[in-house]
Formats: sequence, structure tokens, C-alpha cells
Amino acid sequence: MTSHRSLLSVCLTIFVFAALSASEEPSVHVDGMESVGPRAVEMQTQASVIRDYLRSWQTMDDSLAKNQTDALDGSFVGQAKDKLAATIREQQKLGIAARYQDKSHRIKVVFYSPEGLSIQLVDDVEYEVEIRDRDQSLGSQHVRTRYIAVLTPTESKWKVRLLQGGVE
Repeated sequence: MTSHRSLLSVCLTIFVFAALSASEEPSVHVDGMESVGPRAVEMQTQASVIRDYLRSWQTMDDSLAKNQTDALDGSFVGQAKDKLAATIREQQKLGIAARYQDKSHRIKVVFYSPEGLSIQLVDDVEYEVEIRDRDQSLGSQHVRTRYIAVLTPTESKWKVRLLQGGVE
């Protein structure tokens, strides 16, 4: 009987952990990509662009929360990487950190270059941003805004080259 209770407890713990983890995932809606440029967006490209773009938000949150620029290399290049690195350096000077928890994305791909070397999307995003001083919250804010992103393919994935927020 004790082993059944232990097994039930472990299963319940796994279920609760999975449910909590799933609840932290943002809701994502992606508009169709049928007419985004002079060239069709292949199904595999569609999936990898969206996957890598959403992963870049996780990378951005982790980097800003820990004030570490190393992880940016995996998801960002060019101007986007430079701006985020500058933000992290500024946070380090001020002794603060920021947490970005994205809640939802409504993504529309608006352009795919003829040679396949860049793809532009517009993202109506909703997220919570919290500013922390060590272990103390200094405040948080719920944000709804529009981002424009340009992604570039690299050896193994798409990386964000431009990420401009607050555009209409």
C-alpha cells in the first residue's frame, strides 16, 4: 500500500509540474504565410522561423534576468544582439535585472526575401515585465505592444537580427 501511495505521489508531482510548466508557455497565433513575398515559405521554414523566434524570447528573458550576455549568441545577431547586450550592461551598472514573461504572441510574417536570407514578421505581443533589485521586486507592468523582427538563417537555425518594439 505504501508503494502505491509513493507512486501516486510521484505521478501527481509530475502532473502538477507539467501543468505548471505548460501554463507558463505563451499562447501563440500565427497568421497564414501564403502571400508574404516573391517566394513561397516552405512548411519546414515556417515551423523553424516561429520556433526560433519564440525561443529568442526565452533567451532574452534568461539573459536579462541573469544579466549575462553569453546566451544572446544562440538567438541574436547584429543590431538586436548589440542592443540587448547594451541593456544588460546598463542593468549591471544599476544593480537591477528584468524578467520578461511573454503571455501571448500574434505573429504575422510580412516578407520573405527572394533568396531566403531574411524574413520579417510583426508580432502583437503581450508580456509581464518585472524589475528586480537582487531578490526584491521593484515593480512589474503588463505590456501589450507590437514588435517588428527580422530573422536571418544561420548554420542551424534562424536568429533575430532586428527587434524593434513599440511600433504601430
